[in-house]
Amino acid sequence: MRIAVAQIITGADPADNLELIRDYATRAQAAGAELAVFPEAAMRAFGNSLADIAEPLDGPWANAVRGIAGELGITIVAGMFTPGRDGRVRNTLLVTGPDTNTSYDKIHLFDAFGFTESDTVDAGTSPVTFEVNGTVLGLATCYDVRFPALFAANARAGAQINIVCASWGAGPGKAEQWDLLVRARAVDSTTFVVACGQGDPASIGRGSADSAPTGIGRSAVVSPLGTPLVTLGREPQLALIDIDPSEIAAVRSKLPVLANARAL
Repeated sequence: MRIAVAQIITGADPADNLELIRDYATRAQAAGAELAVFPEAAMRAFGNSLADIAEPLDGPWANAVRGIAGELGITIVAGMFTPGRDGRVRNTLLVTGPDTNTSYDKIHLFDAFGFTESDTVDAGTSPVTFEVNGTVLGLATCYDVRFPALFAANARAGAQINIVCASWGAGPGKAEQWDLLVRARAVDSTTFVVACGQGDPASIGRGSADSAPTGIGRSAVVSPLGTPLVTLGREPQLALIDIDPSEIAAVRSKLPVLANARAL
């Protein structure tokens, strides 16, 4: 499977961000990708209001992404915001493609490092996997990467690849934690991990938005034994990689952590 990692930097305008998705997805499809992964908050960057742009999964922004995926014949994963309870929104990953239409609501909310996502975001409750041309993929969003059980649950549901879409917060040690966590989750679950983050706004001369997690770049693709296969820098970039999901069976025969795990 050829996968495109679209490390973009979004802004406040959902229409402008939609054009970024169109541009990168078009380039991904031209390069032969079956799947294009975009970061969390692809609809609107953090540091801006969310409630006024949140829309249902059958709303105009989501349908526009579906239109792009349908036109190109490619599957797209992109972060958006949907209505939640009590005036909050849900931090949602939209998945759309020729044979795929699903979504995942972020389960673990980023109430850490001085940011309180739960003030404005309503947590999801269920893991989600989906299939592209016979390959099963699991979904996770940003802070979820600190919780190994989600990745193992996706693997037990058949996932050979776990996708992490992020808008990682900057700060002392945070970049090193991101690098460590995406590699650890690959080994925990014996899956490939495709981790796509927002690029660093400072890399294009854009200021930060207070304490909002607006991205540091460093997107990566990691093997099921923890080896980095792709590593990106801070700037916007499109990276492509060919992944062979059939490698998972051999890895799990050597490292059967899922089979050996015990409930404690």
